[in-house]
This record gives sequence, C-alpha cells and structure tokens, in this order.
Amino acid sequence: MMVVDELSRHWWAVGLRGLAAIIFGILAFAWPGMTLGVLVLLFGVYAIVDGVLALLTALRGDAPHRVVLGIEGIVSVLAGLAAIAWPLITALVLLYIIAFWAILTGVLEVVAAIRMRRAISNELGLIIGGILSILFGIVLIVAPGAGALAVVFLIGAYAIIFGIALLGLAWRLREHHQHLTGGAPMPGAVTPA
Repeated sequence: MMVVDELSRHWWAVGLRGLAAIIFGILAFAWPGMTLGVLVLLFGVYAIVDGVLALLTALRGDAPHRVVLGIEGIVSVLAGLAAIAWPLITALVLLYIIAFWAILTGVLEVVAAIRMRRAISNELGLIIGGILSILFGIVLIVAPGAGALAVVFLIGAYAIIFGIALLGLAWRLREHHQHLTGGAPMPGAVTPA
C-alpha cells in the first residue's frame, strides 16, 4: 500500500507523462508528411521527457516501486538520446528502437499495475496502456516495412491511447491522495482487512 500512497503524492507527474504522450500523438497526426528526421527528433524529445518524469517519480517513491520506474525512465531517456544523437538513422532502425522501447515500457507498466492493484481500484487503465505498448512494439517488429505515413499514424494513435491511459491512472492516484489527506473514503477502493 505504501507504494501507491507514495506514488499518489506525485500523481501530477503521471498526468504530465500522459499529457506529453497525447501532445506527441496529436503532433504526429497534425504533420503526417513530416520527414523521418523530424519524426526521430520528435520521438527523441518525447522519450526524454517521459523518461525524466518517470525518473523524478522514481526518486520520490519508495524502494520497491522506485526500481521499476527508474529502469523505465532510464530506458526512455537512453532511447530518446539515441534518436537525437543519430537523427539520420534508417526507418527500420528507428522502428526497432521504438518497438523495443514500447515492449519494455509496456511490461514495466503491467508490472506496476499488478503491484498497485490491492491499493487502488481500476488499475485497468495502466494494464491496458501496458498491453497496448507491448502489442504496438510487436506490430512494429512483425511489420517493419509498413509505409512511413502508416507508421506515423500508428505511432500517433498509440501515443494518444497510452496518454489517455496514463491520465486515467493519474486521476485515480489523485483520488487516492485526496482520500489519504482528506479522510474521505474513496469509492471503489479496496480496503485492507
């Protein structure tokens, strides 16, 4: 329970991660004809912002949850730095970077949701976000030859859906935090026996 209690204090960081993902997704739809270089830089900036926010949350969390968020944050920052350092990489390499990043992030999100399921209800948003990340990564690995425009739309849709899932989690964490600080019972929350 302490993991969720601590994470709920920083619900806003989870919300910012969701907002950053939605903005990234909207930009991908707004500029579908963007060059590969711009897509690489856009992904790099998003991954770095996402990773830094995950690291900030990890640094403020308790020990067990800190490791999972810390790994996720480091992977995101490294993926973002790699994309920015080598902006002229081929589309195939970019797809594989994004695919492996999405799979690892998805697995870590599912693990975090399973750890939190006893403390908050409706952790389903995080599980759905994690599963979508895993499926998205698998699709990119299986079909890397898809057209650049299709990939841009796929990446945009994934980012928006994942961002909405994170905003849903942030909302639940905020409610949990209000319950802890205000004393009001949280509807649907699992209470210890």
